[in-house]
Amino acid sequence: MPWKTPTLKDVRRLTRDYVTSQLGAQSLIPNSVLRIMSDAKAGLAHLVLLYIDWLSKQLLPDTAETEWLDRHGQIWLTNADGSKGRKAATYAQGVVNLTGVLGVIVPMGTTLSSAAGINYQTTEEITIGTGPTPVAAMALTAGAVGNIDEGETINVADGIPGVDGIAAVVSMTGGVDEETDDQLRARILFRIQRPPMGGDADDYVLWALAVPGVTRAWSASEMGTGTVTVRFMMDDLRADDRGLPTPDDVLVVRNYLETKRPVAVKDMFVEAPIPFFYDLTISALDNDDEATRAAIQASIKDMEMRRSKPGQTMYRSWVDEAISTAVGEDHHELAFVTAPMPEPGYMPFVGTILYDA
Repeated sequence: MPWKTPTLKDVRRLTRDYVTSQLGAQSLIPNSVLRIMSDAKAGLAHLVLLYIDWLSKQLLPDTAETEWLDRHGQIWLTNADGSKGRKAATYAQGVVNLTGVLGVIVPMGTTLSSAAGINYQTTEEITIGTGPTPVAAMALTAGAVGNIDEGETINVADGIPGVDGIAAVVSMTGGVDEETDDQLRARILFRIQRPPMGGDADDYVLWALAVPGVTRAWSASEMGTGTVTVRFMMDDLRADDRGLPTPDDVLVVRNYLETKRPVAVKDMFVEAPIPFFYDLTISALDNDDEATRAAIQASIKDMEMRRSKPGQTMYRSWVDEAISTAVGEDHHELAFVTAPMPEPGYMPFVGTILYDA
C-alpha cells in the first residue's frame, strides 16, 4: 500500500498509546512527566518523518528541488563547454563605436556602463580614427541583462581625454541566463529516457541542448538517408525574434556538433527552423477586450511551445483549444484551416490574429 506520512497529531497519539500500553495505564495525566516526554519524542519523530518524506522527493529528478536537481545534472549531463549539470549564465559580447580626437589611444579594459547600470569592458586596444571606431567589448555581469539592442548608447565610464563620453552599440548579444530548474529537469529526463546510442537522432538533440542558449532542438534525415539535419530554437536569448537563432548561433551549434557526431555520417546540416506564419480570424468573442486578446495570443504561443516543431502540421483543433483555454474567453468562432508545412524544415508560428464582431 502507498505510504502516507502521518500528521503530528497522529504521531503524538501513537506515542502516547505505546507508553500507556507498556505501563498498563488507562491514560496519561495532562502535563505529567510521561505525557510531556511522549509528546516531545513524537515531535522529534515527526520531524524525522517529514525529512524522509522530503528526501524521497529528492532521490529522483522529476521531483527533486534545486540543490538536489543540480546533483542529478552533474551526474547525467555534460555541457558544450565541458562543465557538468546546469548550464551557467554567459556574458554578452559585441562591438561598440567610440568617437573622439583622431589618434587617441583607448586601452584594453576601458570601462563602459549602460543606462541599466551594467558595466562592460573593452577587450582590445584601439586608436580613434576619423570616424566612429569599433572596439570589442563584453559585459562584466553574466546573463541576458547584459544584452543591448543595436543602436543604443552606453557611457564611457573611464574618463579618457579626447574620447567622447557616449558610445554607440553595434552589437551586444549572447548573454544567457542560468538554466532554469524546469529546463535542467527536462534535459536530465531526456538523457535518462533516451540513453546515448552512438549518434542516433536523440543524441543530436541532447548535444544541441548542451549549447548555452539552446532551449529546443530536433533532428531528422531531411536531406535523405545517411544525412542528419538539426534545427533548434533559442526561446530566451532570441525572444525578440520568436526564438529563431541567428546565423552566428547556428555556427556555434554546428561547430560543437562537429566535435560530437560520428565520423560515419555522410552529411550533417545545422539550420534554424524556417518560419511559416499562419493567420486566423476570431469572431463572436465574448468579453472582447485587450486583456482577453492578450490572453488568447499568449495561450496560442504556449501551445506552439508545446506542440510546434519543424515539419509539424498546425491543426485547427490545437488552435481552437488554445483559444478556449485563454483566461477571459467563454465562447468564440474560429476561421482557420489546418495548415500543413510546405517542407520539413518549416515551423508554424502564429501571424496575424483578426477579430470580427
